[in-house]
Amino acid sequence: MRLTVNGRNHDVDAAPDTALLYVLRNDLELNGPKYGCGLGECGACAVLIDGVAARACVIPIEGCTGRNIVTLEGLGSREHPDPVQDAFIREQAAQCGYCLNGMIITTKALLARNPNPSEHEVLEALRYNLCRCGAHIEIVRAAMHAAGHALEARD
Repeated sequence: MRLTVNGRNHDVDAAPDTALLYVLRNDLELNGPKYGCGLGECGACAVLIDGVAARACVIPIEGCTGRNIVTLEGLGSREHPDPVQDAFIREQAAQCGYCLNGMIITTKALLARNPNPSEHEVLEALRYNLCRCGAHIEIVRAAMHAAGHALEARD
């Protein structure tokens, strides 16, 4: 099967029902998407498929052929991070960082369809991405920063 990931074509030798996450991590060595729950519920494995945030742990690769897949690595580089990545860095929106892949990918998808979201819309978009560390305030602040808004720190 041929997959287009981060702008490059990859011929993948895997069963059609193999989860996209396993191909990304094991075959293509892209470690941005994380294995979290394996059920598509936590968001750690999120990728963009044709610009829409999707849970790679539950999507078989057969449904991804002919589609544009973007992982965290495809957004930007260490030297030139994507504006969403940069906002998360500037706002120090992480503790352990395990959820960040999903938070950043979901924020990127939100801003692609709504470049000027309200705080409520950011909260709604991120509500199904789980973070156990309690960095939610910083994550929302980073998403708003990426959208061009600044939120004051709250107590």
